[in-house]
Amino acid sequence: MKIIVTGAIGHIGSRLIHLLPNAIPGCEIVMIDNMATQRYPSLFNLPREGNFKFIEGDVAEIDLRPIFDNADVVIQLAAITDATASFDNAAEVEQNNFATTAHVADACIETGTRLFHPSSTSVYGKQDTTVDEDCAVSDLKPQSPYAETKLREEAHLQQLSKKHGLRYVTCRFGTIFGTSPGMRFHTAVNKFCWQSIMGQPLTVWRTAMDQKRPYLDLNDAAQVISMMINQDLFDNQIYNVLTANFTVRDIIKVIKSFVPNLTVSFVESPIMNQLSYEVIFEKLQALGFSPRGDINTAIYETIKILKQANNININ
Repeated sequence: MKIIVTGAIGHIGSRLIHLLPNAIPGCEIVMIDNMATQRYPSLFNLPREGNFKFIEGDVAEIDLRPIFDNADVVIQLAAITDATASFDNAAEVEQNNFATTAHVADACIETGTRLFHPSSTSVYGKQDTTVDEDCAVSDLKPQSPYAETKLREEAHLQQLSKKHGLRYVTCRFGTIFGTSPGMRFHTAVNKFCWQSIMGQPLTVWRTAMDQKRPYLDLNDAAQVISMMINQDLFDNQIYNVLTANFTVRDIIKVIKSFVPNLTVSFVESPIMNQLSYEVIFEKLQALGFSPRGDINTAIYETIKILKQANNININ
């Protein structure tokens, strides 16, 4: 099986490419990335069991057809994922995310390749009740240019499926947490871990401590991608993917068990990534998905790799 991973050196991609050889034995893995973030360590020590090829290039600009030729699946991870920063670079997010996904989808149509499309649970925005994939489009409330673009990508792929027979699956990922060779620290859990180790106060909107949001362990993200490929679940459907819904208080409590002297700074103005919504993922569970990720383990592993940077002792 030939699998293409675009955005291969990013937070998700760099973990995925290390796990795919065991999850899908014998697969050929073609990795594409423009190296703009220069996360070269993502390519270090790839598993010997894997059959890898790396292509440096901008997915939005290169001719993808010869690369996708004879490929079975494309995992489209090439994107700008910082929702908060997207307010300041909305045009760049539109180009890097929507235009790139559209370009990848066109190449998939031309080559008959299946497409795994990661979206985001942030398309739900602030909700008063729990939400699932049956939430009406009119009830979706994306709160950032990043989330708005993800919603547009979903609609575009639906149209391509109807008009041109594109086979794809969209997975709305919860906020990612966990370590990877190409990890970043702009998402809530990882950012809080960084701040706690660096002696910085964790900034929390005063009324947000008990607001819930969906979170996704990197291992569970990789598990779902592998499951979709192994079971050929490219049914042009949307699936919520998460490990669990947590409150800010839940996350801080776990971090504090490892870094007892952390401080929290409450602010009066809303922080975008602390809006509240709780997501249901029963549709995916009905296909056999059971989350294995654990917030305690993931936070411990994140703090463990950072602790020496500020002489922090943990058990």
